[in-house]
Amino acid sequence: MHFQKLMDNFLLHYLNHFDKHCFNVKLHDQEYTIGQGEPEFTVIVHKDIPKAELLESTELALGEAYMRGDIEIQGDLFHMLCTFLEQADRFSLDRKGLRNILYMSEKKKDQAKEVSSHYDLGNEFYKLWLDPTMSYSCAYFKHEDDTLEQAQRNKVDYILEKLYLKEGMTLLDIGCGWGFLLIEAAKKYGVKGYGCTLSKEQWKKGQERIKAEGLEGQVQIELVDYRDLEDKGLIFDRIVSVGMMEHVGRSNYATYMETANHLLKDGGIFLLHTITGHDEVVSEPWIRKYIFPGGTLPSLRELISHAYDADFRVLDVESLRRHYYRTLMCWYHNFLKVHEKVAG
Repeated sequence: MHFQKLMDNFLLHYLNHFDKHCFNVKLHDQEYTIGQGEPEFTVIVHKDIPKAELLESTELALGEAYMRGDIEIQGDLFHMLCTFLEQADRFSLDRKGLRNILYMSEKKKDQAKEVSSHYDLGNEFYKLWLDPTMSYSCAYFKHEDDTLEQAQRNKVDYILEKLYLKEGMTLLDIGCGWGFLLIEAAKKYGVKGYGCTLSKEQWKKGQERIKAEGLEGQVQIELVDYRDLEDKGLIFDRIVSVGMMEHVGRSNYATYMETANHLLKDGGIFLLHTITGHDEVVSEPWIRKYIFPGGTLPSLRELISHAYDADFRVLDVESLRRHYYRTLMCWYHNFLKVHEKVAG
């Protein structure tokens, strides 16, 4: 009984670190309030969360407790997550204890497995909640009433405009996904497109799309690592990469930029579209364990630094942060509609 009281006291003391928003905690038939004001949600604790887990990683301890059903959220789960993530600077994180998650191998063979673990979940799975373009990156909402599909088409059109494409040019898409951008570039600008991916499922869908559009001689997608493209003797007028830099790994940033430079003709344009982090510290164990194994968000300053080291000159930088919020909310609501089907 005394031990249980100590456990309860520790958990309440720990949760008091996150008092920016008021919430209730139900623990062993007792209810406690964290923070000041009107409670915005309630955390119901069905089973103790080990102290060691909380101290090792707040993200993993609370997330995995929720997955096991050891805690329950009464109220809006999405709102609860936002309030905690807003206070992420207060999270515990033992980098040494979680080094196998935070500092995964960035070798070719290991990265190929990591990419496959995420993108090869099946095209049917992604079709359930992505839009018909099968775009798995930030959309671009030009108008308030744009649908997700329209916003994804806007994004691709916007990228192609920025590339200043002309008929007959060659375009490389590093990490081309299901091939929508390359196909649009070929249809609208008459360019010859080449895409590389490490996902067998994306490659398969890409081949189907190319054939359906009658673009077999104009668009090509291969299962190949971007680092092996130089050996093929390829060179391009334009290069684009959307949502792939997150998988490159910090130790490979210089190689990535140098490779892109070697593959690009003199006077060419390289457009890089990626999620960025605010610093160069890896600190998202939940994402790296359950969402993107080995994923790393580069900071803007290190991207620009490596770009200049590789002899690029930065012409334009644009933040799509607000557009990504809307994109994520679209995916969230789409996924909720098919959650039972996915779970089954």
